[in-house]
This record gives sequence, C-alpha cells and structure tokens, in this order.
Amino acid sequence: MRIVKVLAALAVTDIEAARAWYEQLLGRPADDVPMAEAAEWHVTETGSIQLVQSAERAGNGLVTLSVDDVDELVAALAGRDLELAAADTESGMFRIASITDPEGNVITFAEDLRRTCLASDGSLGVSRR
Repeated sequence: MRIVKVLAALAVTDIEAARAWYEQLLGRPADDVPMAEAAEWHVTETGSIQLVQSAERAGNGLVTLSVDDVDELVAALAGRDLELAAADTESGMFRIASITDPEGNVITFAEDLRRTCLASDGSLGVSRR
C-alpha cells in the first residue's frame, strides 16, 4: 500500500463561520468544497487541511504545519488581524507559533531549526542529523 495524500481533518460546528476564519488564516478561499459540510485547503502537493462539520467532535483538533520561517508567518498573519507569538521550543530544535480557531482547534506552525546549519566551510546547508 502506498499512501498518496494526507488530510488533516478538523471538526467544527459551523462550517461557514469556520471557512471564513480559515480563509483569513490561510490567505485564500478553500481549494475544494467536496460537500456542503466540508472544505479543503491544499497546503502541499500531497497534504490538505479539511474542515468537517461535526458538532460532537468540534474543537478538539490539533494540527502542526511545517513552515520555512515562523517569524515571517507571524508578521504576515498580524497583517490579517491574527495575533500569534513565536517562541523556541525547550529543546531548541523548533521555533513555533500557535493559534486557536473560534471552535477551539489548535493550529501550530513550526520551523525546524535543524534544517539549516552552518557547514564547516561557512556556507549554509541542510542538516543531516
């Protein structure tokens, strides 16, 4: 079996209100509305965030999205009236910023600080740790 796509589903009680909030967060309308109770944003070629109307499950989701630059993202979201604060994790391996949607789902943006490192020749390279 080969997995070809990952959908991270977040349950919400009000799909229309949630769509509006996620449009603000992601800076664009949903890429797909496969049914009246769902909306999807394709955040990578093989990964999507899916909102699903399900009152009994709403508000308990956690999603982490890997980004290149958390501080740049925080500044961009501030321009859309969404406030996040970036912080390094205790391990020092990640810089993160989290936001909670109106339903209670938590979306965390994480920058992997291990991805780039200073190579012995002084150039920036990808860490192979």
